Amino acid sequence: MREEIQHAIEVIQAADALLIGAGAGMGVDSGLPDFRGPKGFWQAYPPLKKLGIAFEKMANPRWFRENPALAWGFYGHRLQLYRKTTPHNGYKIILKWIEELSLDHFIFTSNVDTHFQKVGFDENKIYECHGSIMQFQCSHNCGQEVWMPSPDFQLLIEEHSLEAKEPLPLCPTCKAIARPNILMFSDWDWDSKHSSIQQRKYRDWLDHNGNKNLVVLEIGAGENIPTVRLECESVYSLQKAPFIRINPIEYKIPKGGISIQLGGMQALEEMEKQRGFNA
Repeated sequence: MREEIQHAIEVIQAADALLIGAGAGMGVDSGLPDFRGPKGFWQAYPPLKKLGIAFEKMANPRWFRENPALAWGFYGHRLQLYRKTTPHNGYKIILKWIEELSLDHFIFTSNVDTHFQKVGFDENKIYECHGSIMQFQCSHNCGQEVWMPSPDFQLLIEEHSLEAKEPLPLCPTCKAIARPNILMFSDWDWDSKHSSIQQRKYRDWLDHNGNKNLVVLEIGAGENIPTVRLECESVYSLQKAPFIRINPIEYKIPKGGISIQLGGMQALEEMEKQRGFNA
């Protein structure tokens, strides 16, 4: 692994721009639940195991119509968990590289936890392709703009049933049940306006940096929901950019890429340690 890490350090240090692709594995090292497969999901949410509801079934907007208390029990718990969780040291290491090496950068992430913003990354250089749990929208899509809940917003959630107690969040315009501004499965009501603005900024950034020495750094992006993985592979193919994939399980990489078979935090800490030795 030392050779791969050394190679990764060299290409980043020679870069002008850095694309960071972050999947769910980036958050696991901060202590966030791993939803890969029913076992990890049900370990985090035992009441859903009793009901036989897997993540793919729970992450569906129909619950806000059919059982809003359960829907907000699940998403309210995640919101409160993400708020109180401290992002791991790997985030700070990437930010340190960007500052020390004067790297133009952008983050393409499927994570909805806003942990990059929490650490201090520029909001204008982040594309949350699946939205953010920290923003709400109307479940009826009545025209109300996406809004941020108050910082002290909190739901009381029954531990044994995972159901949130009244009052549940409502749309300020039409008083329908609110929902997180997250792209779910079979989701025709997702308000994508905010994400679309981020996407335009990302595409403009790629156009601007296409002729520069661009490096793709992908962390914790799996094959189950492959949005980040496919985007990073696409940029690698089109831009002929050096490609680093950090993944302890699904680590196979297209020919010419650099594969580091570690978790995100461990890999980044090892890279920073080895970079220090070679300074």
